[in-house]
Amino acid sequence: MSRTEASTVSLGDEDEVKEVLADAVLGLWDVVNNLTRLRPSRRDRYRVTIFGSARVQPGTFGYEETKRCAAALAELGCDIITGGGPGLMQAANEGASSAPERSKSIGIRVDLPFEQEINSFVGQAFEHRTFFTRLHQFVLTSDAFLVAPGGIGTVLETLMVWQLLQVHHLNDTPLILVGKMWPGLIEWAKESMLSTESPLASPEDMSIPQCVANADEALAVIRPHHAAWLKQQGDAGGGN
Repeated sequence: MSRTEASTVSLGDEDEVKEVLADAVLGLWDVVNNLTRLRPSRRDRYRVTIFGSARVQPGTFGYEETKRCAAALAELGCDIITGGGPGLMQAANEGASSAPERSKSIGIRVDLPFEQEINSFVGQAFEHRTFFTRLHQFVLTSDAFLVAPGGIGTVLETLMVWQLLQVHHLNDTPLILVGKMWPGLIEWAKESMLSTESPLASPEDMSIPQCVANADEALAVIRPHHAAWLKQQGDAGGGN
């Protein structure tokens, strides 16, 4: 017999309490999912999320290249979003902070027991308790993803965006993988997922991530997409 909305539940009835809590949590998720369908009709700036290792030190080639790339995007008028931590995240925020009049430097941090504080180049910070909600914000707020070399966390972020593009929960959002480590991942996916008797993915899925060798090639991919975005925003504004 189903429980009606008007019925009361004793706190001593553990099974009923669990059911009420589960219903409430699922209901809240439904509300949040519904709210995330809302989008502004137009935005001031294009936003690039840069993922990358927290372990790369200032002064190294990878750090300086990431900073240079972010600075070039900032000069173009793009906001830069990172995980807000050290390493290549700090490099990207540092690059963005070089043009504060043209770009916001944003950090989306997750609470970890061993994580360092948010880096000093973040101008606007968001805090999350779980990777789930943090990744969701990255997806909701980004027009392009640029992935520098990184570890397990960077791979997690990359694969999530790849999967969302595969199932068209994201559309027309560049996923650009920069550096020597990424072509091997794509080749592994092709060999492992397409060569079986019953393929585990489609060939077109393998073309979603764009592997480039360096920051200049990444910028060459983003610039035309940014220009098309500006035109679309202008067209939307003209129609208001």
